[in-house]
Amino acid sequence: MAQEKLITLHDPKSPAAEAYRILRTNIQFSSLDKPIKKLLVTSAGPHEGKSLTVSNLGIAFAQTGLRVLILDCDLRKPMQHKSFEVFNTKGLTNILLGEISIEDSLQDVGVDSLKLITTGPIPPNPSELLGSRRMKVFLDELSDLFDIVLVDTPPVVAVTDAALMAANVDGVLLVVASGATKIEMTQRAKELLLNVNARIIGTVLNMIEVESDSYYYYYYYGGDGKHKSKHHKKRPAAASL
Repeated sequence: MAQEKLITLHDPKSPAAEAYRILRTNIQFSSLDKPIKKLLVTSAGPHEGKSLTVSNLGIAFAQTGLRVLILDCDLRKPMQHKSFEVFNTKGLTNILLGEISIEDSLQDVGVDSLKLITTGPIPPNPSELLGSRRMKVFLDELSDLFDIVLVDTPPVVAVTDAALMAANVDGVLLVVASGATKIEMTQRAKELLLNVNARIIGTVLNMIEVESDSYYYYYYYGGDGKHKSKHHKKRPAAASL
């Protein structure tokens, strides 16, 4: 069931999959002189679709042939192992504790050139672990091994984990759920990130209501026309930077 939400993999001709590819391109063009190798993805609050955005964006990057790693750093509510339907018995926390190597933690997810490191066992002190110097060094090691590392973190307003890590990455993407996230929450999220000198490269407006006319335009222009519908639908993502 979770795999069905990976639309960049299972429904690559859909408008939503195209939105993820546009998002990928926008990220690549957002910093031509210094390519973004470590990208942190967060949201203001829960249930805004940040983890699913990371999963689909990771697939979109891997489909270009880049070596991509998804690193699940949401030690409060890990989701990546559920999205890709893999085990979460070992992962990030085991690496930081020196129990396993990076190589031993990498999981195949059925997509060429895409690897996943799950959270591993949930520790009692997530913030201390993610804000440690060992974590910073670990991120640098990963950026030497992969073309881009996508970091899934908890909502920034809820806990401090994302803000602690934001200064150690090349850019931050803020996911906002259309019609659900309060403006004040989004402004607070931005403020918290800027307080730690995070480089916010843009936002993803998620869960937008797309009218059927928009679908018709996409399919008539470049799609296969097999999924025409006159109903309004909630879509997983809209590209924005």
